[in-house]
Amino acid sequence: MSRSREGDKAVTSVDVVIVGAGFAGLSAAERLVSMGKSVRVVEGRDRVGGRSLTGEVAGVKVDLGATWVSRRHTAIRGLADRVGCTTTDQFAQGRNILWMAGKRRTYSGTIPKVSPLALVDMARVQSALAKLVSTIDIDAAWESPRANELDAISFGQWLDQKHAMSATRALMTVVSKVQWGCTPGDVSLLHALRYIRAAGGVDHMLDVEGGQQQERYLQTTHEVAKRLADRLGDCVALGSPVRRIVQDGAGITVHTDAQTIAASYAIVTAAPAHRADIAFEPALPETAEGLVRVWRMGVLSKAFVAYDTPFWRAAGLSGEAVTDTGTVFITFDVSADSAGPGILMAFCDPRVFDGFSPDLRRRHVIAQLVDLYGEQAASPIDYLDHCWGSEPFAPGGPNPAVAPKATVAYGKALTEPHGRVHWAGTETAGEWAGCMNGAVLTGQRSAERIGVLLSSESRQEALR
Repeated sequence: MSRSREGDKAVTSVDVVIVGAGFAGLSAAERLVSMGKSVRVVEGRDRVGGRSLTGEVAGVKVDLGATWVSRRHTAIRGLADRVGCTTTDQFAQGRNILWMAGKRRTYSGTIPKVSPLALVDMARVQSALAKLVSTIDIDAAWESPRANELDAISFGQWLDQKHAMSATRALMTVVSKVQWGCTPGDVSLLHALRYIRAAGGVDHMLDVEGGQQQERYLQTTHEVAKRLADRLGDCVALGSPVRRIVQDGAGITVHTDAQTIAASYAIVTAAPAHRADIAFEPALPETAEGLVRVWRMGVLSKAFVAYDTPFWRAAGLSGEAVTDTGTVFITFDVSADSAGPGILMAFCDPRVFDGFSPDLRRRHVIAQLVDLYGEQAASPIDYLDHCWGSEPFAPGGPNPAVAPKATVAYGKALTEPHGRVHWAGTETAGEWAGCMNGAVLTGQRSAERIGVLLSSESRQEALR
């Protein structure tokens, strides 16, 4: 890494500049550094981690953003092992709660306890969904058989075509809100199928035991990113939003408010919608511009409510609840242990959450927890929430809520390089798109590809 000055700005020269210090960007930097390449990571936020963020409630650290890992998520698990972070099982012992059509029931396992007819309907729809998922090209969903047909309708319209019963629709609505931050009517069927395929199928996406919600990090997922950034040292620059990326045949120049970075290549890890915040010279091709305009982010909010003890465990409840009405639509027990404090994590619908004052948000959540868990839920010792749609920089999450027809039209631009600009980030993954494991894999993939290109250019230079 070398430095000079250009007017009032410092100029840094490196092999590769990486835009974004989430798991993709930090993983790319780690891999490139291991190859002996010089890197500069620039991040617009004042922290690393992207959609991972640590909060604290009743003295316990909690995940305000990305939370769980599967035992099949070997890339993120390997990274966490390298920086000394450890997992704990997501608590799932006891009976779950279902609140539907104003009635409270309890059940065991993944599928709620509903009428026999509704159970048959859920199985029927999930089977039909699994058959479609099996046809999806995991690396290029837009090239799958029937891609145009599947992308022409929303997930909600497909449920209509299948004559899904209300209980089935309620379950699929929860899935849609958690995965894409929107209702089934707002997301393309093809996009939904792509993410379900990437998550290892319907069962792996939904399950706690043996599924994608099996484990959490004791130190939080954000701590994993922070420890990796600490290892990378001063090559990571925070509070440095990228304004412009200029390239020619020989190299690339990245402009932030405080510095200019000259490099051979760039890796941009921003979500597609957030690529719009960067001016590219030359401009992005038409398909890539369309991706930026149309692939909007979903929106999701979380609340954490702490109690002296996880009292629901004594009542034989797991802390997992699904509901079809109100602010909260799903809860999980994220208590550190049985001694306390007991902590319920609630996923909240931003349409009936984000616009209220913090005090009113708190009251709405607690009132709903009382319905679900009884009067003991009325007396919390602490409360915390986070609205991802209100983030001042790169808002939204957990994943893009892509409307019908936009996956086939623009999907190939997710990963297609723009000259010397390469793309990474969980949205660009094939397998494990939409989770931290996918982000890590894409960072490593981009680093390896650019490492090959740099080596090739070095050999060509040596022959001149």
